[in-house]
Amino acid sequence: MVVVTEPKVHNRPRTAPVSAPEVSPTEQRESRSPLHRVLLGLLFVVMTVPVYLLVVNAFKSQQDILDSPFSIPLSGLTFEHMSAAISNPQYNVIGGYGFTLFLVVTVDVLCIALAGPAAYAIARSLKKRTQLVLLYFLAGTFIPGAAVIIPVIYVLGEVGLANTVTGLVAHDVASTLPVSIFLFVGFIRTIPVDIDHAATIDGAGRYRTFWTIIFPLMRPAVVTVLILNSIGIWNDFISPQILLSPSSGHYTVTTAIYAGISQYSTDLTKVFPNLLLAVAPVIIFFIYMQRHIISGLTVGAVKG
Repeated sequence: MVVVTEPKVHNRPRTAPVSAPEVSPTEQRESRSPLHRVLLGLLFVVMTVPVYLLVVNAFKSQQDILDSPFSIPLSGLTFEHMSAAISNPQYNVIGGYGFTLFLVVTVDVLCIALAGPAAYAIARSLKKRTQLVLLYFLAGTFIPGAAVIIPVIYVLGEVGLANTVTGLVAHDVASTLPVSIFLFVGFIRTIPVDIDHAATIDGAGRYRTFWTIIFPLMRPAVVTVLILNSIGIWNDFISPQILLSPSSGHYTVTTAIYAGISQYSTDLTKVFPNLLLAVAPVIIFFIYMQRHIISGLTVGAVKG
């Protein structure tokens, strides 16, 4: 009888896994090249100087603006021109806030209601024709808005929506759908399909699955879309100016400025205060919400 014995295996000391050295934020800042810092400085100057000129000259007299637009004469600053811009009915920028906010809220709600289900159907389908639909929507991002404004006028005239608020809302919703669908599709594809299967087993249909389960998970993408659309609608000038004639009686912030100061364009004490009133809300809104824009754009970039 032969007994086979297994060789003894001595326990060898295990080596700890080598991890990459952590780089502190201070070391990261020190590792940046001088060219990188110069480019950042130039970008900062380019972005800051126009805002600085707008804020400073909104509280100066006409002569001070012409003589030294970059200076800050502490003794010559006045709130008189800003007060006149707020109270003067010819420059009803404050009145345009209400109508512009109405457009922003209405377009955002309709855009989310249409882009969300469309993006869900595209993201969950593997058929080639569905991907062609996505490419069709993406094609809308490469067409300048000013290039289609004239055809839009004819289309709205044929359906009886020319020179109406409904026609302007329909145009703004259609113009915001391509980017919104693109961002939503990229985000929904990062959500596991097993969630949909579990909802189907529980008896939920596709419509209910999207709005009760998938849509709440899309909060970063939804916030990003809302911010981008809101800023775009607030700053839009061509669409409301052409699609809504002065006879309609409706003015957005941008069209109110144009209607009020176009005939007094050389009076800088009317130009700068009204421009500051127009851009101040959107600048504050962007500074406060910029972190949501960055997180929403990058959350669907890497899957896993």
